[in-house]
Amino acid sequence: MATHMSRCRTWSRVQRFGIAAYRKYSSGGGYPNISLSSPLPGIPKPVFASVDGQEKYETKITTLENGLKVASQNKFGQFCTVGILVNSGSRHEAKYPSGIAHFVEKLAFSSTAQYGSKDEILLTLEKHGGICDCQTSRDTTMYAVSAEVKGLDTVVSLLSDAVLQPRLLDEEIEMTRMAVRFELEDLNMRPDPEPLLTEMIHAAAYRGNTVGLPRFCPADNVDKIDKRVLHSYLRNYYCPERMVLAGVGIEHEQLVECARKYLLDVKPVWGTSSVANVDLSVAQYTGGIVKMEKDMSDVSLGPTPIPELTHIMIGLESCSFLEDDFIPFAVLNMMMGGGGSFSAGGPGKGMFTRLYLNVLNRHHWMYNATSYHHSYEDSGLLCIHASADPRQVREMVEIITREFIQMAANAGEMELERAKTQLKSMLMMNLESRPVIFEDVGRQVLSTGKRKLPHELCDLISNVTAGDIKRVTTKMLRSKPAVAALGDLTELPSYEHIQAALSSKDGRLPRMYRLFR
Repeated sequence: MATHMSRCRTWSRVQRFGIAAYRKYSSGGGYPNISLSSPLPGIPKPVFASVDGQEKYETKITTLENGLKVASQNKFGQFCTVGILVNSGSRHEAKYPSGIAHFVEKLAFSSTAQYGSKDEILLTLEKHGGICDCQTSRDTTMYAVSAEVKGLDTVVSLLSDAVLQPRLLDEEIEMTRMAVRFELEDLNMRPDPEPLLTEMIHAAAYRGNTVGLPRFCPADNVDKIDKRVLHSYLRNYYCPERMVLAGVGIEHEQLVECARKYLLDVKPVWGTSSVANVDLSVAQYTGGIVKMEKDMSDVSLGPTPIPELTHIMIGLESCSFLEDDFIPFAVLNMMMGGGGSFSAGGPGKGMFTRLYLNVLNRHHWMYNATSYHHSYEDSGLLCIHASADPRQVREMVEIITREFIQMAANAGEMELERAKTQLKSMLMMNLESRPVIFEDVGRQVLSTGKRKLPHELCDLISNVTAGDIKRVTTKMLRSKPAVAALGDLTELPSYEHIQAALSSKDGRLPRMYRLFR
């Protein structure tokens, strides 16, 4: 019987693969001699996944009955990032003491109606391998949690509680005052002056309005901000119409279900929201100068201290991120590039950007030359930060003004293509990270109600021409400059001279003739 069964199996193999394909081996077993380069007979043709460089998952958006938007982007993995973004920041503090957004950031994820302390919140998240964070900018406040997908219900419940039901106890506000004072002290002592200069250039460019209002709480206001002031501010700005619940790495229907459960009919601890008192001011670019005389000789002490430097930042008005010219400005910023002089010698450090080629590689005494682009919903600012020895400040300012003027010259084809490729690669590499995708989804949906996918942005970048760069630069050079200066400012040219240099053909400062040196 066994012999008969063996013969049947052998015959079935012969029938399936053919006699030529079937060989008998000394062990008595058989091995089908099938070519690996030709399809197997009787097997369905495989369907392979196509790679077209585009996102497999689109961003899904749902607006709930109370006006809250729910946006999600699915992404493979067992962890997700979920958060609430609020259209609220330091630019909305015109009717309030400046610094509320700074306080809100520090008070986030403290005790709530459901959780007795911050430790309870952290322990709850720990069960789902989660972490939480809150960040405020000039126009957005962002509460975010990264945790296991299985804990989504708990995460959305916790976010709802942290945003709408904070207790704001007296001892928590007092601890926040201490944290804010420490941060302000640290801001003035740290060797890297970039955060302070960014604050100063915004104050100069938008004097006393919207994005020019201080992002960090001024020292005089630390004791003025209490529970009553915070509730008054939150009542106006923390309403569902100004919020987005964004999630990455989860199913959209699941997120909408959680949003309906925890964010639809929730009454905030400060009472019914009032949208009537929302500040809708449009950013008014003024230009101007903000100076801070400061002894920078002891900023970085140690075995190899940083030499005493004077820092200058010069900016001009660009455009809002809602305008079509935003993409050419992003390419221009990438083309200018720059960085610190210590990275000028290494490979792959942006050696081909203009601020390296024309500034750092030619002027050994300059320690830094970096381009920045800040963009908001109604205005923008393109600026260059430079630092050098205090005795060479005048020469440094002239070098920067000349670079601004030369932006309007025709960009070389290779230079433009390199900047566009660099911008696209930076965009795509950043969007490999789940928290970055979350922020991108949230911010875009909050400001425009929809999201442009990365491949759409890459197409827009590819379409930028040298003519676009020249056009946006010419328009930018018509605005008054904004100047921030920090350090020993003895040799700093006057604001009128800087303005004259940026209005000239070659960017040179007016000559000064001194009888005595």
